[in-house]
Amino acid sequence: METINGEWYMKGCAPEDPGRLCRVEDAATLIERMGFLPLFANEVPGFSLEEHSLAADWWSGDPTRDPWEWRQILCRMPGIVYGKFFEKKAGFISARWFPVFANHRRDGYDFDTRIDEGLASHRAVKLMAPFLTEGGPNDTALLSAVLKAQAGFGKGGEKNFEGILTELQMQSYLSLGDFRQRLNRRGEPYGWHLALVQTPEAKLGCEAVRSAYSEDPAHALERMTRQLLLHFPAETAPQLRRLLSR
Repeated sequence: METINGEWYMKGCAPEDPGRLCRVEDAATLIERMGFLPLFANEVPGFSLEEHSLAADWWSGDPTRDPWEWRQILCRMPGIVYGKFFEKKAGFISARWFPVFANHRRDGYDFDTRIDEGLASHRAVKLMAPFLTEGGPNDTALLSAVLKAQAGFGKGGEKNFEGILTELQMQSYLSLGDFRQRLNRRGEPYGWHLALVQTPEAKLGCEAVRSAYSEDPAHALERMTRQLLLHFPAETAPQLRRLLSR
């Protein structure tokens, strides 16, 4: 997206573009093939779901063609991890490449080790607490509003919930597994759809997420960059590294 005279405009593709994604299944295939895909346009031309879809289809509310609706479907797929992974903005990573991504972003630290080394802020520790047990990440999944209250953020409590939540996604310790509405006393859904927050380990398993830990984190960044250079010109390497790095 870009802002022109104070209004948002989508950088969608043309209807006849051969790279146009017509179905959510097409988007899943592209994510699997590339390994990484931001939701919105960025400094690398063509590296987004936005630029592979029609601008007019966004926010139409039709899940058969609306990429905004697709993101809810995609993040539930077992082979895709979704979250704010690219310059604090949302995007998708295939299950095959997520361990490499996590190895680089975590820089050798599981979150409990980050706590032991004094590298985690007290607010990050409070926000991560529901997702950790003595043995490591658990299978807990919480709506963002529930997590905010449970972790002690909000009125009279800790500040900057969204910022800390984004930070933990950028570090690859948290991801978004679904979008759901809250339920009223009669068990009926109401209001906006809220993100369901979980650890990537809850989706992929601890062994899978940690499977690339033996690799040097710096080498992991180069390997991810080489993967994307298969799909983009060599001169985009610096921009790709920025998007993939911390």
